[in-house]
Amino acid sequence: MTAPALRALLASEQLTHLPGVYDAPTAALAVRAGHRAAHLSGAACAALDLGLPDLGYVHGTHLAARAARLVPALRGAPLLADADTGYGDALQAVWTARAYTAAGVSGLHLEDQVQPKRCGHLAGKELVPAATAARKVRAVAAEGHGIVVVARTDAYTVTGLDDAIDRAARYAAAGADAVFLEGVTALDDLARAHAALPGVPLVVNRSEAGSTTAWPGDHELAAVGVRLVLHPVAPLLAALDAASRAYAAIGAHGTADGVPRMAWADFTALVGQDEALELDARYAG
Repeated sequence: MTAPALRALLASEQLTHLPGVYDAPTAALAVRAGHRAAHLSGAACAALDLGLPDLGYVHGTHLAARAARLVPALRGAPLLADADTGYGDALQAVWTARAYTAAGVSGLHLEDQVQPKRCGHLAGKELVPAATAARKVRAVAAEGHGIVVVARTDAYTVTGLDDAIDRAARYAAAGADAVFLEGVTALDDLARAHAALPGVPLVVNRSEAGSTTAWPGDHELAAVGVRLVLHPVAPLLAALDAASRAYAAIGAHGTADGVPRMAWADFTALVGQDEALELDARYAG
């Protein structure tokens, strides 16, 4: 169980970047790059499992199944996974938390949109009453088998910063380990939240779908209580861009030789071929 490691990151005075991972090779790459934790995005699962946008198509079962396949490659680094709205009320949110825990997920973020939800960067979002969302947070914190609970509020772009802070305070009081202020990126706004939520770790989302304005530096973010910065889809978008170049080159020239690619030997090392062959030889015949 790696939930204590994720809680330790939240309790630290330092900021940690969580890159998105979505399968065993990307999880192994994140660990190889030195990351101490990683993130699994519902938008990535919707695209990769269903070929659909982040409009409420995926369920916790999709994320739990994908997490179970990639967690071993993280080699003990904790995984924070998207849990949307918990996929129902408190009862369903608890089931989701337990399914995630069984899959090896260390923490989840649970949001206060209505179900079916929308991508956090789209217009037209609707919020459930704060009491409804707090009830789900309280249930998961109490009955989720020790999973880290990050309570996300989408209020900032719907009802404003004051409501977002008020909701975050209610979710922290309900037992959330941290609060995730979706859409809040300006340092002044984060500072206001930090002042109103003393001792509560903040989580922010650095997604390509969000604001294109310059981000504060890590030291500035850490000073206003930010402990985790999520990069949910950056590696996926980079991989898709590289794949699109390879497909275009093969179509145009009959080869991808001109496209930068990981060497085959590096790929087989990443997925453990040498260790597997050594084990095979040890017990052969």
